Formats: sequence, C-alpha cells, structure tokens
Amino acid sequence: MKIEPPKAEKIPFKHEIHGDVRIDNYYWLNERDNEKVIDYLNNENSYTKKILKPTQKLQDELFQEMKSRIKEDDTSVPYYYNEYWYMRKYEKGKDYPIYLRKYKSLDANEELLVDVNELAKGYSYFQLRGISISPDNRKMAYAVDTLSRRIYTIKIKNLETGEMYNEQIRNTTGGSTWANDNKTLFYSSREDVTLRVNKIHKHKLGSEVSEDELVYEEKDKEFSTGIYKTKSNKFLVIGSGSTLTSEVRYIDADNPSEEPKLFLKRVEGHEYSIDHYKNDFYIKTNINDAHNFKIMKTSTSNTNLSRWKDLVKHRDDVLIEDMEIFDDYFAIVERNDGLMKVNIKSWDGEKDYYLPVGSETYDLSLSTNLDFSSKLLRYNYTSFTTPSSVIDFDMETMKKNILKKTEVVDESFNESNYVSERIFAESHDGVKIPISIVRHVNTEVNESTPLLLYGYGSYGITNDPRFSSTRLSLLNRGFVYATAHIRGSEYYGRKWYEDGKLFKKKNTFFDFVACAKHLININYTSSEHLYAMGGSAGGLLMGAVLNLEPTLFNGVISAVPFVDVMTTMLDETIPLTTLEYDEWGNPNEKDYYDYMRSYSPYDNLQNTDYTNILVTTGLHDSQVQYFEPAKWVAKLRDFNTSENKILLHTNMDTGHGGASGRFESLKEIALDYAFFIGLENKTIK
Repeated sequence: MKIEPPKAEKIPFKHEIHGDVRIDNYYWLNERDNEKVIDYLNNENSYTKKILKPTQKLQDELFQEMKSRIKEDDTSVPYYYNEYWYMRKYEKGKDYPIYLRKYKSLDANEELLVDVNELAKGYSYFQLRGISISPDNRKMAYAVDTLSRRIYTIKIKNLETGEMYNEQIRNTTGGSTWANDNKTLFYSSREDVTLRVNKIHKHKLGSEVSEDELVYEEKDKEFSTGIYKTKSNKFLVIGSGSTLTSEVRYIDADNPSEEPKLFLKRVEGHEYSIDHYKNDFYIKTNINDAHNFKIMKTSTSNTNLSRWKDLVKHRDDVLIEDMEIFDDYFAIVERNDGLMKVNIKSWDGEKDYYLPVGSETYDLSLSTNLDFSSKLLRYNYTSFTTPSSVIDFDMETMKKNILKKTEVVDESFNESNYVSERIFAESHDGVKIPISIVRHVNTEVNESTPLLLYGYGSYGITNDPRFSSTRLSLLNRGFVYATAHIRGSEYYGRKWYEDGKLFKKKNTFFDFVACAKHLININYTSSEHLYAMGGSAGGLLMGAVLNLEPTLFNGVISAVPFVDVMTTMLDETIPLTTLEYDEWGNPNEKDYYDYMRSYSPYDNLQNTDYTNILVTTGLHDSQVQYFEPAKWVAKLRDFNTSENKILLHTNMDTGHGGASGRFESLKEIALDYAFFIGLENKTIK
C-alpha cells in the first residue's frame, strides 16, 4: 500500500513589490505558535519515518559504529594562562564536556570549573559557551542556551567558594569579557525580534542587572557589534561590522569606566580588525584596494590613518586570514592556491620561512597561543585522511612536537587505507573550480561508484578538507566524498568570494553543477549514483541547483536551507535579514529584487521530475526559520511530476546547529547517511 505524504492546506497570501506579485499558498506555516503548524510538522516527521523505515536498522548500525569510533574518555591538550593549566575532558557515556584547571603544574590537583553534564540534566537541548575567567582567577562567567536559538543567559560563579552569584544576564550572545578590576563584566546583547547583536553593556558584580550601563549601541540595522580583549589584556575592543564594512572602538581594560575611543571611522567597503602588542596596535585591513588584506601598525598614542605603516604588504595571489604575535616572532596565516600556509618571521629580520607542510590537500589553523614570550607556535592540522592533530612548532629550531592526535577507536582504521586528491572542473565561464576528493583505497571509481558532493559557497566561508571519523561510515561502504570549492568561498582569496555574491551569485550554482558533471564525465560516478548535500546557505545552493538540474543527482539533502530568499530578505523582522544585504542584495531595490527573484528556490519551482530530496530543519532555528524548508517541501510536492520521495524532518527540540551533545548529534548524521545508502541500495521506495 502506497504511503501518501501529508498535504498542507493552501491559503493564498499575496506579496507585491516593484509591480511583481508572488502568491504564497503556504505562508501560514510561518505561525510557529499555531497548533495546526505543529501538527503538520509532526505529520511530516511521521511520514519521513515511515518512508525511511527500511533504513532503521541501518541507522542504528551507523549510529553505533560512529559512536564506537569516538574515544569516550578523552582530555584536550592543556594550555597555560595566568598561572593555571586549562583543559576540557569527556567521560565515558556522557554527552557533554567537563571544564577543569590545575594551578601552575600539570601534577597539581584538578579544580572543577563546570560539569556541563550536571547542568544539562532535564533539558532536551543544552549549550554552554563563553567561559571567561576574571584576571584574579577567582570568578568565572559562562553562558547557557536551552532553546537552541543562540540566545544565552550569562551566569557567574565564585571559584573560591563554588557558589553562584545571584545575577543572571539574559538575552545575550553568550560571550563576556572581564575588565582588569575583576568586577566589571562587558557583554553583548540582542534585539528582541530580529536578534541582531546591537548593544554592549557592562555589569558590576553584585549590582542589579537592570542597572547595567549601556556602553555602546549600534544603530545601523545593517551592522552588528561585539567585544573582546586583546591578547595583551590591555584593551577591550568593541567591533561593529556588516558583511563589507567594519569599525572599532577601544577601552583601557584598567579603566572600564572610560568612554570608548574610536579607532578609525567606518568607510563603506573598509574592513579592519586590531590587536595590541607593547606600544603599537596591529591592524589587518583591506584599505586602499588591498582586497586580500595586509598587516599595518600604528602607535597606541595615535590611531589616525595617516600614521598607519605597512608591516606585511598586500599580494594579489595571497589572502591574509590571521596573525599571531610573539616577543621574538610573528606568524601570518595565509591562503595561497587554496591551501593554508603559515609565514613565520622574526622581528630582527633574520628568519622568514613557511611552516613545513607536506600534503596536496589539508586544513591548518592556529590554536591557543596566549604567551607572548613563547617560542612555540601551537596549531591544528588535519586532512581528509589524517585525524586532527594539535602540534607545537618551535619557531627557533623548526622542530615539531605532536601533542595529541585525535584517536579513532577502530582497530581496522589505518590512514593508509584512504587516499585524497584535488582535481579541477571547468565552469560555465571557463573558470577552473577545485574539487577535493577522498575515498577508500579499495574503492574503484567508475560509473557505478556512489559519490557524495558537498557544497556551500557563501559569506567567504571555505570548507577545507578536514578529517571526519563519522564519514568513514560512508567511505568504508564504497562511497567517494568530494567537496566543491565553488565561488562564494575564499578558496582563492577575496575575489573568489566576490565573484559568488550579489549580482554574481549564480556563479556559485553553475560552479557546483559543473563540478557534478565533470565527475560524471571523467567516469568517477554517474547520475544514478551521484548525491549532493549542503546546509544553510548551502541549502540554498541545493535548492537552486535542483531547479537548474532536477535529475542530475539520485538524491539530495538540503539541511536548514535558506530557500525562500524573497520573503525572508523583504522581512526586516526576521533575524539576520538586514545584516545580509551586502551578501545577497537588498530586494527593496528593484535591480537586486529582479536578480534574487530569478534564482530564489521557492519562487522558481517548475513542473518537472525532481530527484529524491531529504530536507532537515529545527523548530527553534534562529538563522534560517523552520518555515522556509517546511513551505518549500509542500510546494515541491505540488510541482514534482516524479514518484521520487520528498521528505521533511524537523527536530522539534533544536535550532540551526542541530542536536546538542556529542552522541545525540550522531543520530542526525546516521539519518542523513542512511538516506543516501538507502537510495543507493534501493531500499527506499
């Protein structure tokens, strides 16, 4: 007997702007508190469960094997800061971390900071972030979110007595920063409706939260704000930023009552950030057409632009991503030819070399480096075939010390069993698009090989090739996994990003299609065995690609997808909308409206055979509201002329990031993988 999907009621709602009328039959699904909406989402979940029932045993098997690869009793590499060693550990059978510290020596007794497992009891979702220790080491601030909308409540603990202070600071981003007086805590808060981060407050320990003083308010609705402390602990830095423009203010951390000083007034298109060392501020900036950024410096006594001096000049082929300063050395994290590299220089000019890395495709990032006097640079290294390692590199002797390599608890696992490579596809305009690929050494590539192609391509975010122990469950079953480094990321620098946004956004979609077709053309797979996945803005990518090539893939997962571009970007009450104008465009302007309208997945569905699609979302998502994927699925079914399955799975307890806890989230990955494997094995019908 055929299982019929839920049928959403059609209640036409008219959107009209610029002389264009859009009829949205499913606009009513926006009503989160409407019982009819909740019933509909639950019915969709039931339908998805029935269709995927043949994969339930596989889901359980996948979950167990993914869980079994994780070292359950595990401790992070300790780092030293202000007389204490700090670390995080997991205990067997527990979902959440335990934060600890030891005084001066690693042989000292453990001091418990917070056991997240205890705090999380009774909650279906729990997230702790923003641990901040006061300079006198006696107080700790941290923040919790129990709804999954990224709205955190800050709490403060007395580390000498173990008792909690009475005050709780609500509606924050979770981050907080202590002034050097050990009693003033700075934090950022959100607007109630849009959730834009628009205010910086300071709280005096022991006072009423209602009396907290407003330090800075960002009134431009296209900007958000935040606060951090420089590595030197000398300054509190308030940053305001949109997608393309930034502005910084700073406060002497010893004098938290002083008014913030403006570093350099915002100018549209100028992005900059600062850190401090000795008598100078160090600035990462794209001033004067330095689109890939450069490093400049200026005296703390005068931040006028005329006083800025070049330290590391701009290069057209090298993107500067990060910088770390030490007494004798400084390290610049660069991206060149799509790969991360670290240029290490000595202040005396005698040494200038690159951190040695030997691999064709990998990911590298700086770790915790809090001590100016250290000769050791700590960094993280991983690749598609290499589990993540924490490494100390001696900048003087150029010797590496691998402090920890993530253990894969699987006797059959061996790095040499997997191979990775980088190939290139030609896009519609002749541009070569890199594809990073990994497979089991015994997997032969041919037209019958199952291949999963992943993509994102927005905000300049680059998906570098990182190891995943969960992905082994696909690779060991003969799947090839590939990441398409499409435009909209910064894989090849800032221009690569700019060529995949605003009026060039369609390049992102065309690039992904070109990568998929290239993999077919070189006989790595075929349409019958090709799968695709993307989430959030990558979910938009999936929606746009499905409209361009409805049957290019055998199955697609679109996770927390931003698919109703027009309605969302025209509604300034929806979180993030006004902050996104520099990424997608402002549809209140007709040129942008027309271009966005031409690719918005929800508005460009057609009567055609769509492939098998699984759409996932969270009821409490604050980044992409649940109703976008819910409406899209309902409308997809209206236009789909095939018998292929279109499924919606809504996690009724979570938001954009999915389930909390290291094990619960594995069930969501198991569901995704079972969808692909079930299609490949033809058990989903």
